[in-house]
Formats: sequence, structure tokens, C-alpha cells
Amino acid sequence: MSSRRQERRLAIEILFQADVTGTDGRSVLAGWIESGRRVPAFARELVEGVTDHLPELDATIGAHSEGWTVERMASVDRTVLRAASYELMFERAVPVGVAIDEAVRAAKDLSTDDSGRFVNGVLGKIAEGLPPDGKGVVPEEA
Repeated sequence: MSSRRQERRLAIEILFQADVTGTDGRSVLAGWIESGRRVPAFARELVEGVTDHLPELDATIGAHSEGWTVERMASVDRTVLRAASYELMFERAVPVGVAIDEAVRAAKDLSTDDSGRFVNGVLGKIAEGLPPDGKGVVPEEA
């Protein structure tokens, strides 16, 4: 049995591969499954959700990251931000604090300590703009 953290990391790996290769996330996911790799339900849900909402996620991330465009971000940081932003905006079962903490940990583990601070700052701004129920579309001007 895998933990949510492990499933998030797996989703980040798949989304990172999609980002670096310029391939659709669902195609990368399908390739992993066809090759016999086990991809648990939550990881699949994250990959599919990020892929389905990619333009909206990138617009939100870009609007909340001062001095950075999404395209200029390191691929790993961009991927972590996309997965966490999806959780913040669309995954009602995940508390906001958990989504941010997991993303910061992933950024520190997979990138740099500076990446952890950067991810925390961007996600904190996105979280501030969430509607009162804690989920949903974040206004671009928060």
C-alpha cells in the first residue's frame, strides 16, 4: 500500500516527464501503465487533473509568482506548483495546509531549499485568494 506522499511523488515524476518531453500528461501516464508500472488511483487523479486544467493552473501560478513566468521556472518547481495548485483549487479532500506542506517538502527534496521557499510563497498567495470554502477558482489578481 502506498502513502499519499508517495502517490504525489509518482504523479510529479509523470508530470515532470510530460513537461520535459513536451508530451501530454495522459499520454505519459498511459505509457507508464502500459509498461507495467503500478500507478495508484490518487496519482492518476493528480496527473489527469493537472493535465485537464493545465492552462488554468499555469495562469494562476503565473499571476501569483512575482517576477517569474511559468516558462522561466525550473521544470521541477513548475511541476510541483502545478500539482499543488491543482490540489488547492480542485481537490476538496486535501486540506490547504497539507497540499502546501507536501509541495514544499517535494520542492526541497527534488530541487533546492530555495525552491522550497519559492513554492511556499507562490502557493501561499494562491491559498489567500481561495474562496471561503477553501477550493475553487482563484482570481488572477489576488
